Amino acid sequence: MTAPRNIVVAMSGGVDSSVAAALLHEAGHRVIGVTLRLLGKETGFGCCGTTKDIDDARAVCGRLGVPHYVFDFAQTFEQKIMDPFLQSYLGGETPNPCINCNRYVKFDALLKKAVTLGADAVATGHYARVEKAAGDAGPVYRLRRARDAQKDQSYVLYHLGQAELSRLLFPVGDMEKADVRAAAHRLGLRTADKP
Repeated sequence: MTAPRNIVVAMSGGVDSSVAAALLHEAGHRVIGVTLRLLGKETGFGCCGTTKDIDDARAVCGRLGVPHYVFDFAQTFEQKIMDPFLQSYLGGETPNPCINCNRYVKFDALLKKAVTLGADAVATGHYARVEKAAGDAGPVYRLRRARDAQKDQSYVLYHLGQAELSRLLFPVGDMEKADVRAAAHRLGLRTADKP
């Protein structure tokens, strides 16, 4: 095993991020679960950071015996994601808010906050992989597709550069979805069957 690291795990309250946190904890790392509150109020339309999602993430962290925090990123989400999304949509375009949420919230604002809190890395439940290779001036990090081609999310992470990739972990990127659910059951996580 590599030396234990301080890892902030972005926990959406779903099975993928739950298993990501559990696997890192099982490997001996110091895991801190973080759920992002992205909306200023409960809408009921299934956006990340609902009260149910926060409760599920908190329960998983409780099961693992790791701390859990909720970071309020509602203002950033509204300014960087929702406002541009609405303007684009009203302009006749078909925007993908998840790409910008990854760009400006998860892998910018959250990553910066995690580093200021002393984290060595940030992990998520994204189905993608980071490959480290030797380069002339040091390590080079490459974003790769997930093992599970049906669940691959590397396309929404295309914008990540070396600074971000060097600090990111995608623990479920080498797993099939069925294996993720099986791991959640084995670990007794309440999100095991969550859609």
